[in-house]
Amino acid sequence: MTNTSQEIQEFVTYASTLKGDEKREAQVFCDRLFRAFGHGGYSEAGATLESRIKVKGKSTKFADLFWESRLLLEMKKRGKKLERCYQLARLI
Repeated sequence: MTNTSQEIQEFVTYASTLKGDEKREAQVFCDRLFRAFGHGGYSEAGATLESRIKVKGKSTKFADLFWESRLLLEMKKRGKKLERCYQLARLI
């Protein structure tokens, strides 16, 4: 197994232990995800947590993780109907 494959497997093992509490677990989850793919962490890769997304004429929304031109990560509880969550992706 290559180093990256091993790191990804370790991340999968870690992720399987999570309870799904977004407020408590999301930031560590994101950092470990980036590390599994060979980055120093999300910050070192140039991504930001809780990125502010301005909505025209409305309040500010927050993306769990935003990596310019690469990834918008919005975390939801298991079982949540995702078709209701596309609005944020359309804003970017």
